[in-house]
Amino acid sequence: MTGPQAAMLGHRLHLQHGPIDLIIEATGNPCDVTPAYAQAQRAFDGLLEALAAQLPLLRRDVREIETQDARCPVAKAMISAARRHIGFVTPMAAVAGAVADHILRAAIDGRRLDRAMVNNGGDIAIHLAAGATCTIGLAADQTIVPVTLQKSGGVATSGWRGRSYSLGIADSVTVFAQTAAQADVAATLIANAVDLPDSPLVKRVPACTLSPDSDLGERCVTTAVATLPAAARALALEKGYRRAIGMLEHGLIHAARIGLQGETVDIGPLPASPPSPHDMPMAQHFERHPA
Repeated sequence: MTGPQAAMLGHRLHLQHGPIDLIIEATGNPCDVTPAYAQAQRAFDGLLEALAAQLPLLRRDVREIETQDARCPVAKAMISAARRHIGFVTPMAAVAGAVADHILRAAIDGRRLDRAMVNNGGDIAIHLAAGATCTIGLAADQTIVPVTLQKSGGVATSGWRGRSYSLGIADSVTVFAQTAAQADVAATLIANAVDLPDSPLVKRVPACTLSPDSDLGERCVTTAVATLPAAARALALEKGYRRAIGMLEHGLIHAARIGLQGETVDIGPLPASPPSPHDMPMAQHFERHPA
């Protein structure tokens, strides 16, 4: 495996190493933007190796481990985010968001920036100075829905169609939360809850048959979903809605959008605005991340 790669893509910084692929954008005082990118790059060096060394721990049920068991700050953040939830979940549910949070913190440390964003495969950590906003595009059903954010936080999306595995049948669940790690875990768990466990219209296989080292082990993950009748879609969406409402009431998320076969359900205040090309530096793509 080659080492960490860094390149400027116009005014954005691209960092890549193994499965970690980041797009970083910072705006503000010109004297602070370049150092912010340098700080992000320094924080990225060695990160994959540190996480790889902790994989046996991070693939375990979070109920079996403690935050202090981790040795690197990203692993600690992953465990902390997962421990906020009830039931089975491994810290790997937070890996993409936690990496984005970590690099964002490094980039903004001591810098005067209007805004800074770290996009890790669709999971985004966002810093906004007072009065600053940013607009991201939520991709759903071949359309882009603009959403304007007015405060720092994180956005993450999960679902069965993406890069990793899901226990549920949601096409997409996008969550807005205090951090990207918290959004990442919540999106995974809400997507898992959108489900029809006994439906013959859903095809599943044990996760370990697709990836022997999956943190989901022999749990069955979704590989195909046929067109569902309206009543079945409503039932599955209701399950996800209830899980998301519980998270909202406990302060674990700010808002969420669930999508299933052309139908969407919103939970919490999901701000929207007209699209503005100069104010949409990153698109939030519906991708699934480790469960």
